[in-house]
Amino acid sequence: MDSGQAGSPEATKPSALPTEMTGRVSPAKAAVGDKPVFAYLASLPQPQRGIAESVDALAAATLPGLQRSVKWGMAYYGVGDGWCFCCGAFADHVKLMFVNGVTLDPVPPVTPVGMGKMTRGVELRSASEIDERQIADWMTQITSRPGVGHGKR
Repeated sequence: MDSGQAGSPEATKPSALPTEMTGRVSPAKAAVGDKPVFAYLASLPQPQRGIAESVDALAAATLPGLQRSVKWGMAYYGVGDGWCFCCGAFADHVKLMFVNGVTLDPVPPVTPVGMGKMTRGVELRSASEIDERQIADWMTQITSRPGVGHGKR
């Protein structure tokens, strides 16, 4: 968005979604580390950026030894020997998906399409929908389960 005056159509108009966010994950290149994940998050339009940055900050505050990576156009997170959950922006929401999410208590409600039958998560349409207590609990629980990509970080 340009430097439009407050109240002008430019100031209130949401930023246009990139074409690739009309139902698919971003074309971000795969890379391991904090820097590529922060670049991916910064590339997102609002409100997806704010939601994804809030999830990232919650993960960092909740999980000592957190490791990050960009894979398949999403931010992946893990502690130890595997990736445990991921966060990806779509046209009207951000998906937070837990690998082996069916083992969580309570089980997250959403079965993400294309992520496998064991994956569960939540779809967030605004940062205010983030239940920090519940999501932090799921993050803590999931790091005690086997992750994916053992040895491939």
